[in-house]
Amino acid sequence: MSIRILLADDHNLMRAGIRSLLEKIVGVEVVGEASDGREAFESVKAHAPNIVLMDIAMAGLNGLEATARIIKEFPRVRVIILSMHANEEYVVQTLRAGAAGYLLKDAATAELELAIQAVARGDTYLSPAISRRVIEDYLGRTSNQRNPGEQLTPRQREILQLIAEGKSTKEIAFVLNVSIKTVETHRTQLMDRLNIHDIPGLVRQAMRMGLVPP
Repeated sequence: MSIRILLADDHNLMRAGIRSLLEKIVGVEVVGEASDGREAFESVKAHAPNIVLMDIAMAGLNGLEATARIIKEFPRVRVIILSMHANEEYVVQTLRAGAAGYLLKDAATAELELAIQAVARGDTYLSPAISRRVIEDYLGRTSNQRNPGEQLTPRQREILQLIAEGKSTKEIAFVLNVSIKTVETHRTQLMDRLNIHDIPGLVRQAMRMGLVPP
């Protein structure tokens, strides 16, 4: 049986390039594409892939949040994060979200096939360019050590990302299909939990959490 792949990236040319590489790999079938996190989640329901290749930096709903939702709803689906950043916090956040792999976009072509094969057989794959210190840091963290992102609910992280992207309260309410009052309540709660009470501070925190690119 072929390995069914869903490709999620918000750049058309990037998706086309990766699709071209995937189509050259024996035993791999590209079953769908998505341009953002929400579309990726819906596409998993529609196409039932074995593996999702997920860009981490996508507007609206980033790859990190989309990964967490997919893993929760479809635990048999494996997610490989695609990223330009070997940033320690990015890697740790994706592993905590349930990703099975982290692949740098500037990796060699052969590495894409290695990552897919490893994840398909149940292993975890991290690009060799990611330092050993990142892996050791993740493995060494105890369960009672919670980073700021883990203090927030998925909805609060989603609103934090939208705030960092410059959207107003009214725009956020429209995107999420909720009332303005609901957005204001979530914003107040996430500010209290993070102990950050200004927009620039929230933007910096969103960057540190990997919700938006630097």
